[in-house]
Amino acid sequence: QGLLRSDSIPEVGEDAAATVDMAETLSEEEQDELRKELAKVEEEIQTLSQVLAAKEKHLAEIKRKLGINSLQELRQNITKSWQDVTSTTAYKKTSETLSQAGQKASAAFSSVGSVITKKFEDVRNSPTFKSFEEKVENLKSKVGGSKPAGGDFGEVLNSAANASATETIAEQTQE
Repeated sequence: QGLLRSDSIPEVGEDAAATVDMAETLSEEEQDELRKELAKVEEEIQTLSQVLAAKEKHLAEIKRKLGINSLQELRQNITKSWQDVTSTTAYKKTSETLSQAGQKASAAFSSVGSVITKKFEDVRNSPTFKSFEEKVENLKSKVGGSKPAGGDFGEVLNSAANASATETIAEQTQE
């Protein structure tokens, strides 16, 4: 009968006067019945706490026998959490968006590279560069003699510097 009463039960933090009023409205019999029920529920809670502690101890023993330690459990939890995250719609949309952005950036860099390569080709094919290249080749042939045409630009510049120095020395000896 005590559980089926429609009276409100005071919440934690409610006014103490309201609790006293409630106790005064209960008969002695009802109060005794509630005290017995309270003792029974407290005993059940204590029993359940003991059972839970025993189960936790048994669980720890099983894990110890299986060689499962805290670090392994943490790894498994992180792996499971990561799988949960990667399966969400938000993650999938974000991943897709970043993938598309990466593809667009890659295409843009490729395009910039192509433009730069074309510009270098345009400069190399320009009359000014061709004229400079011819002058360097002529200078190289004067200085180097019968070396094959080509070589790297550093060699050509070294040859030009040597030729210039040779011409300066020859002019000074003639004077």
